[in-house]
This record gives sequence, C-alpha cells and structure tokens, in this order.
Amino acid sequence: MQKQVDPTLEQPGARARAELVPHDAGLTLKGSLTVRNLSDVLAQLDAFQEAELALDLSELDKLDTAGAYLLVQLDASLRARGGALRLSGQSADHQAVLERVAGSLPKPESTPAQTRSVMDWLDLIGRKVVGGVSGFTQVLAMLGLFIAKLVHVIRHPSEFRMTALVHHCDQVGWKAVPIVALMGFLIGVVLAFQGSVQLRQFGAEIFVVDLIAISILRELGILLTAIIVAGRTASSFTAAIGSMKMREEIDAMRTLAIDPAVALFVPRILALLIVLPILGMIANAVGLFGGAMMAWIELGISPGMFFSRLIDDTSLDHVIVGFVKAPVFALIIGVIGCHAGMQVGGNAESLGAQTSSAVVRAIFMVILANALFSVFFAMLGI
Repeated sequence: MQKQVDPTLEQPGARARAELVPHDAGLTLKGSLTVRNLSDVLAQLDAFQEAELALDLSELDKLDTAGAYLLVQLDASLRARGGALRLSGQSADHQAVLERVAGSLPKPESTPAQTRSVMDWLDLIGRKVVGGVSGFTQVLAMLGLFIAKLVHVIRHPSEFRMTALVHHCDQVGWKAVPIVALMGFLIGVVLAFQGSVQLRQFGAEIFVVDLIAISILRELGILLTAIIVAGRTASSFTAAIGSMKMREEIDAMRTLAIDPAVALFVPRILALLIVLPILGMIANAVGLFGGAMMAWIELGISPGMFFSRLIDDTSLDHVIVGFVKAPVFALIIGVIGCHAGMQVGGNAESLGAQTSSAVVRAIFMVILANALFSVFFAMLGI
C-alpha cells in the first residue's frame, strides 16, 4: 500500500501561517504561533505602536514555548512603556503554556541597599586588623622557619642543594642585571638634570655631585633595586611554589622524606641575600656614571672633577647605610614570596590572587622598612 503524504509537506518551506487581524476591540491572532513563523507575527506587530494592546487568541490553533515567549516579552515591553497586553479567548492549554514560560524566566535579583551602622564599621575594621595581624604573624613564622632550616643546613651541609642555589642566583641576580642597570642609569641622569636646573639658579652647580651621590648611594640605588627585584622575584617565587602546591608536588616531597623548607625556601631566600647587595652595587655604579655623564653635558663638570669631588666629599657612611638595608630587603622579599606560594589553594584563581598580593605586600614592606631605616639612622646621626 502506498503511503499517503500531506501535500503541504511536499512543498519546501510550506508551513502553517500566523496572521493578525484588526477589529474594533484590538487584534485577533489566527493560525499557529510557533517557532517556524514568529517572523510573520513580528513583522505585523511592528505596525502597532500603541501602548495598550488587546489580543484575542480564540482563533489560535497552535502555540509553542517560542510563541509564548514572544507574547510574554511583548507584555514586558508594553509595561515598560506604561501600557499592557490584554489577552483574551485563550484555551486552557495555551494559558498553561503562557504561565509556564512566564514562570521560567529569570527574575532579576533585587539587592536592597545596606546601611552600615557604627557597629558594622567597627566590626569591619576589627576584622581587617585581626586579618592583618594574623598575616604578619604568619610571615614572621615563615621567617623563623627559614632561619631554623638555614641553621640546620649549616650543621648538615650534605643536605644543602648547591645546584638549586646557583640556579636561583642566576634567575634572581644575573638575569635582573640589565633592567637594574638601566634603571640606575636613568635615575642618575634624571637626578643630574633636575639638580642642575635648580642649583644653577644659585650658582651652586658643583653641589649636584653631592646630590647625586647621597641620593643614589644612601636611598634610591638600593630602594629601587629592591622594588624591581620584588616585582619580578616575589611573583616568581609565589608562582613556582604555588603551582607545585596546586599539583600536590609538595605533598609528594613530604612523602619522599624531602623537607620542602630545605628544598624550596632556603635556596631561594639565600640566593636573594647573596645577589641583592650585588645588584644594589651595580645600580649605584651605573647611577653615578649616568649622573656624571649628564653633569658633564648639562653643567660642563668633567668626569674627573665629578669623581674627584665624589671621593673627597662623600662620606663612607652613605655607602654603609645603603648596603645595610640590602639583606633586610632581601629577607622581606623572599619570605613574603615563599609564604604567599604556600597560601595558594587548589585553583588558578587563587594562584593569580596570591601572586599579585605577594608583589604588592613585598613592595609595601620594602618601602616601609626603608622609611624606618631612615628614621633610625637619622636618630643615630648617621
């Protein structure tokens, strides 16, 4: 027996139509309002711009969720303009579809404005203070752990990883030389140029040598070097240790009886203690060279005169003050970087947050320590 086929299905694109017919009370929707003919209804609705719209669905044959969504959105847009969509004549099935679609739409969450009382603010400040004290205590604990493990390594040299120390010295020190040298040179040039502009007004151009020497040797050389090292090294330490913690490599090291503090913390922080004074010395030398070149170009002070006055009038105390800060800055950067790495959780978001936090905290603590050093040496008269 040959199968009978609906002739409308044999024609490509054949479908049930939807039509809006105007009448005195509004519009009548005829045909089928389904996903296949929504465009027909949308084209006809564009001609009606009234805020109030009455729609008769008594002659509607089919209605699916796409058609119901169109009617619900039409009602929402009319209400936004101060009007409304009034439906009439819909069957029970059509009404059920409309209600189901309207109920399934996501509702915007309304968050009432919270007004904080004085007690709420005090509670918030207290929590921040407690969190800050707790974090500072943990960093001190990390510093104590490093010192204890360093003493242990000194007593048991066979457990020390010299290869790791050399590797980290290369990463932290040698590869940072170009950026540190460039920074020092530019700082010297800027100090010489700005100093010459101001001192020329008083005929005291020769004192630009003292300005450059004291600024670079005492403060800016080691401080800016530490800030650059904090930016590139604290983040490196946090990312390396944090990624190992995420992959549970640190737990595996403990399983293999390898102390993570000896294998990870001691070589990194010790490398910083070794190379940061060297980087500071490079920054000082290149900064003085840049200042001498700019003083020669801008003020006509020859390099011989510049370095002669530098040696005669610059006290050795300025050099000592600068280099005393270097080990402290190295400890701050290394301890904060390693501590932040151990705080990483089990996801990449935590790794990124701790890396950014380590850089910010390291730079802040370096600047704070430098300020405390300045006050301390001023009280000593150095």
